[in-house]
Formats: sequence, C-alpha cells, structure tokens
Amino acid sequence: MKKVFMFTSLAIGTIFLILTLGLFIGSRAYATTDDSTRRGRRENTEDITPQDPRSDINNGFSIIYNNDSGQISSTVKILLVLTVISLAPSILIMLTSFTRIIIVLHFLRQALGTQTAPPNQVLVGLALFLTVFIMSPVFTEINENAIKPFDRGEITQDEALEIGSKPLREFMYGETQEKDLALMCDIAKIDYPVTDEEFAKVPMTTVIPAFILSELRTSFIIGFLIYIPFIVIDMVVSSILMSMGMMMLPPTTISMPFKILLFILADGWDLVIGQLVKSFY
Repeated sequence: MKKVFMFTSLAIGTIFLILTLGLFIGSRAYATTDDSTRRGRRENTEDITPQDPRSDINNGFSIIYNNDSGQISSTVKILLVLTVISLAPSILIMLTSFTRIIIVLHFLRQALGTQTAPPNQVLVGLALFLTVFIMSPVFTEINENAIKPFDRGEITQDEALEIGSKPLREFMYGETQEKDLALMCDIAKIDYPVTDEEFAKVPMTTVIPAFILSELRTSFIIGFLIYIPFIVIDMVVSSILMSMGMMMLPPTTISMPFKILLFILADGWDLVIGQLVKSFY
C-alpha cells in the first residue's frame, strides 16, 4: 500500500514539473516573438513618410473649404442627408400645410362616424401628398435659389440659409393670423412687424409657433363647419327614434348610413379637399 502511494505521488510530481517547465518556456518564447514584432513595427513606422490627407484616396471623411466656399465630400453629404431625414417629420409638421390637412381629415372621419375608415395610413398618405402639392412652389424656389447655387459653390452657407428660409417665411407669414404673431412677439418682447422689412428680421423661433397656432385655429374652424350637416342628421334620426319609442337602438347605427349617403351625393371628397387646398391660395 505504501509503495502504491509513493509511486502515485512521484507520478503526480513529475507531471506537475513538466507542465511548469512547459508554461515557462512558452511564455519566454512568446515574449521574444512579441519583442521582435514590436521592433519590426517600429522600423516599418519609421520608414513610412507622412502623406497629405487630401491626396489619400482611402480617407473617406474630409471637408475642404476656402473662405466659406467649396465642396463637401460625399461622406459628409450622406451624413447631412441622414440628419435632414431624421428631422423631416418635425420640419414637415411645423413648417408646411400638413398640420391643417391632417386635422381636417381627422374631423371629417369623426363626423362621419366611421371610426377607422379611412385608416390612419390612408389619411397620413393623402395629407402628405397634398402637402407636397401645395408646397411644391416653395420647395422649387428653395432648390433653385439656395441648394443648387450652394452645391456649385457660388454662395456661402449663411447666404444659402438666408435665401432658403425666405420662401418658407413668406408662406408662413401669409397663413399666420395677426393676433397669433402679436402674441408671440409680446411673449418674446419684440416689436410687432409692420412692414415686410421688419417681418424679415423677426426670428424663426417666433414665426413658427405663431404659424402653428394659426393652423390649429383654422383647422378647428373648418372641422366645426364639417360637423354641422352631420349633426343635423344625428338630431333628425334621434328624434324619429324617440317618437317611435325605440329607446334601446343607438342613433348612430341608423344615422351613419345616411351620413355616408349624404357625403357621397354631395361629392364630399372633392368639396373638402378642393376647399382645403384652395384655403392656402
């Protein structure tokens, strides 16, 4: 028994010694290889001569400007485009006719009582294309007078922003009511603009909230006018049901087909969309 124990202990000690020597020799070899690799890298780095970043075709991020005039690399253009796309919903809602259109379409659906018909996707898509149709002259003017000259390097960035904001400012000024602009000017503690030159000096941070308030007021007025004929139908149907003693029958169940029929006979979509688009001209 003692011989077996001694033999086992000797075998375990021999294996442990072999493993220790193997690890020590491997670490020394790795350190030697790493030192030689570092020396080789330093030698290669010393042999490399610095190059001009503008001549390096592998450099994918570069901006070259000469006195605020020049060209932007394709990578920066993509970055700017992605930034504009991420902010597009806010710009679309706050600076265009989208707000008035989508609110009026929502009131129309509520007045008809169809709940989810047309669905939200259809209403948003219709409002989006109507917005493009209404704002196309403004977008065309911005593209021709600001974006293209700046891309060709004919104007500076500040001049492009000033020229590009002018059509939007004129559009918002034409749709903004005086009381809303006066309210925002009073909050901002600036004088109310009387002439076009004074209005051009009003900050966009004051013009945009005034424009949004005016759009909300106008859209609610249009929505109220849309509701009136459908409310009359609901009242007539409710009176008939009450006189017939049909208390448990919801009036909307009977009135909704008549409201849809009235809307179709009056060619309601053409009337609503036509007058809505003409309200911007």
